[in-house]
Amino acid sequence: MINDITKHNRSTIENVKSAAFHVAAIQMASGPSVSANLEEAARLIEEAVSQQAKLVVLPEYFCIMGIKDTDKLAVREQPGDGQIQKFLSDTAKRLGIWLVGGSVPLASPEPDKVYNSCLVYADNGEQVARYDKIHLFGLQLGHEYYAEEKTITAGNKVVTVDSPFGRIGLSICYDLRFPELFRMMNKVDIILAPAAFTAITGKAHWEVLVRARAVENMAYVIAPGQGGYHVSGRETNGDSMIVDPWGVVIERLPRGPGAVVATLDPGYQASLRTNLPALDHRILLAC
Repeated sequence: MINDITKHNRSTIENVKSAAFHVAAIQMASGPSVSANLEEAARLIEEAVSQQAKLVVLPEYFCIMGIKDTDKLAVREQPGDGQIQKFLSDTAKRLGIWLVGGSVPLASPEPDKVYNSCLVYADNGEQVARYDKIHLFGLQLGHEYYAEEKTITAGNKVVTVDSPFGRIGLSICYDLRFPELFRMMNKVDIILAPAAFTAITGKAHWEVLVRARAVENMAYVIAPGQGGYHVSGRETNGDSMIVDPWGVVIERLPRGPGAVVATLDPGYQASLRTNLPALDHRILLAC
């Protein structure tokens, strides 16, 4: 687990994160072509950067939403090698931003499965964190059926990373339903929740889950999603949003591709945590 940045000066980080800054959640409706998805991602990232975003987060499966669940196996990459990881690294360095690939299919020890990995790149193009999705989605509801355990190897580590924007906690989609994961991150300033929520579960639960995680942890939540109809026939919820530590939705995009850009204010967050020190009041009782 990488839980710290490696080549950035800590005093610089402390100075930067005291000032307000812009972040972006990218919403897409990805298809089965990796190259087409990367081209669309590049366009939307540049749109976000044109609005001064310094931390840009792509949704889960930004690089591929295949016809079949097994399509992602054909484009899996070895850690540190492959066109998807090169795209993320090169784009972060070229634009001078911190860039998060919501999820990338990486090789796992199981030949018929991949890790669904959230990768974080610093503004010098260096990968500084990797989180492998822990909670694997399963649903049987009407005509909807999903079983991620058939194609994904679950991760087993909680991951945070220090950045110029504060301490960031990593999660992916279905993780939102498991609040204990976020408590184990221990006072993160920002939570990332890239997702591909189904339309049916998203309409019922997406906003309430994102806002709950923000309130519980008094953290900003950046939640980019897949949003629209996909070639496979699947419909994703969209409604990408950025939520403040009080649970207020600052900005959102209900549908279609785009960049949701908002200002995060560490001073406001610090004031909330001082006036309502709920994180310090936490008590764990043995069962």
